[in-house]
Amino acid sequence: MANLNWLKISFVAVYLLSAGGLVHSYVASSTNYVLQSDSVNFGGGYSTSTSYGLQDTLGEIGTAILSSSTSILSSGYQAMPLDTYLAISSPADVTMAPALVGTTGGTSNGEAGFQVQTDNPAGYELSIKANTSPALAAGANSFADYTPSFSDPDYTWNTPVTESRFGFSPEGSDLITTFKDNGVSCNTGSLDTTDKCWKGLSTTDQVMARATTANYPTGATTTVKFRAEVGTSKTQEQGSYSATVTVTAVTL
Repeated sequence: MANLNWLKISFVAVYLLSAGGLVHSYVASSTNYVLQSDSVNFGGGYSTSTSYGLQDTLGEIGTAILSSSTSILSSGYQAMPLDTYLAISSPADVTMAPALVGTTGGTSNGEAGFQVQTDNPAGYELSIKANTSPALAAGANSFADYTPSFSDPDYTWNTPVTESRFGFSPEGSDLITTFKDNGVSCNTGSLDTTDKCWKGLSTTDQVMARATTANYPTGATTTVKFRAEVGTSKTQEQGSYSATVTVTAVTL
């Protein structure tokens, strides 16, 4: 029996700020909050009347922009950071299941969730790519990157009996139109039907999700489903197959 004893996916999660390209920092945090900015002063307050609101401060330093090769500080009364906040979760590696027998065919599945948080008013974009082509390989042996057979993406997963394939399907509230469906076809409609709309990975970024408003601190999670299948008339060589996938979030 030719056992495919590992079908493993490793992840690299990246976030990029579209303006400035600087890594966002914060001044304090705990397990349930992040304090983005603070104030150093000895007095001040908030005053209101029926027709106005006034905030004042005593003793704070003057407004200025300070910078280095790796950071920018916008200081002064109520000055805000020049960069927006953007973060993406980095899930653990996925071991797909069940293990496959390369002489009889079968299907193996796995999934990982990527949460994106940003306070950027214009929102964010989430993309995915493989580090190699084909993506899932064991030395010189590999699964073919999924090629849609009927539409792009395929609404229903399909592997010819003489082939082995590896592909992905994202799910989540911020999916782009490509991965939405109308219950019959993909790239149309507004549904997010479970385990539908399949594509193959590429070494070029493919956009999965996009939002045009801020979502901090709640965030939004895109779950990426992965599938590997060996056709019933395909003999897949024994080995420990793995893929490394890079998922990138950028501000718009």
